[in-house]
Amino acid sequence: MIRISVIVPVYNEEQTVEPILRKVREQEVDGFDFEIIVIDDGSTDKSVEILEAHPELYDRLIKQGQNGGKGAAVIAGLSVATGDYILFQDADLEYDPAEYAALLYPVSMFDADVVMGSRLLAPRYARVHYFWNKVGNKCITLLFNVLNNSTFTDIYTCYLLYRRNLLDPASLKTQGWQQHAEVLSIVVNGAKVIYDVPISYHGRSHEEGKKIRAHHVIGVIWTILKKRLVG
Repeated sequence: MIRISVIVPVYNEEQTVEPILRKVREQEVDGFDFEIIVIDDGSTDKSVEILEAHPELYDRLIKQGQNGGKGAAVIAGLSVATGDYILFQDADLEYDPAEYAALLYPVSMFDADVVMGSRLLAPRYARVHYFWNKVGNKCITLLFNVLNNSTFTDIYTCYLLYRRNLLDPASLKTQGWQQHAEVLSIVVNGAKVIYDVPISYHGRSHEEGKKIRAHHVIGVIWTILKKRLVG
């Protein structure tokens, strides 16, 4: 069995954290088992209360003393992960764990080192979302591809799967939205077999809790450039 450590950062997701974890726990893929690691990043709503009431939905719960941002939560989760691969899962309902089988197919069939779930590669459905968010994503994806000689279609998607030994979490230097770009830059540099697979997407509006904004692109671009040109 190949073990997948599913990293689930949580911050004020009392409406969605229980249903998303139930969806994660329900997943069964031949040849794989799942280690579910939930990191509460200092939530001020009822997220922790809900998590503590449902310990059957995860294998490990880490409670951060205060809000340090998604990146800090990710590092905390990566530091205790024991799986052969890492897979990120947001605690909202934008990404459906039913896609895990598709993400893991290149691993079982082609021994992939990195698999990216793309919202732009012929998904079954994709909720219409913000124009400038999509433009920003296309721009940073193009920049990443040019600098890394790759052909990703959607680098700022939640579903990134990679071999755990490609990244030492202690080496990560960012904790904001740009951390995803740092992680991807590192694992792509060490990978030999990389795949892009289509996934569906049910994006939230800002009113529903979507947190990323256009200005976050600046830090992402700087991180991509720095990791490629400086190291």
